[in-house]
Amino acid sequence: MTEDEIRAFAEASRDGLRLIGIDLGTRTIGLALSDVGRQIASPLETIRRVKFTPDVARLRALCEAHEVGGLVMGLPLNMDGSEGPRTQSTRAFVRNLRPLLPLPVLFWDERLSTAAVTRALIAADASRARRGEVVDKLAAAYILQGCLDAMRGVLGDEEDEAGAT
Repeated sequence: MTEDEIRAFAEASRDGLRLIGIDLGTRTIGLALSDVGRQIASPLETIRRVKFTPDVARLRALCEAHEVGGLVMGLPLNMDGSEGPRTQSTRAFVRNLRPLLPLPVLFWDERLSTAAVTRALIAADASRARRGEVVDKLAAAYILQGCLDAMRGVLGDEEDEAGAT
């Protein structure tokens, strides 16, 4: 994600509103929520996928309940950075989502997010069953936190430059 994409997303998603991070899988959708200051990502929920319409209805309800101003969608790129079938599926999901949930969306590289979270859970001696319960929403938090950190870096640099003039 380029600095321009991050900057445009930050401007489109109103300040004072939270962001939701999304780890879209074939069977589940992991969700994470930022605080209103957009500093910290916290795991929120894992939606068991049924069909598109009820999945989006749940996402929309959460966005309304938590006053969400934008979505950070994990983009499952191949390890070489190319786009494969899962990436195309994610982009199609967002295309279908936009008319039903008109919030700004930023695609975020999610390569190795699930692997990193799984390693941390194994290191914490979480059982296989427990890992299965939480890995998707923790991966969403990992994705969202990466975006929040990058936004702070990009926007913080601009504030530093503005203060120096």
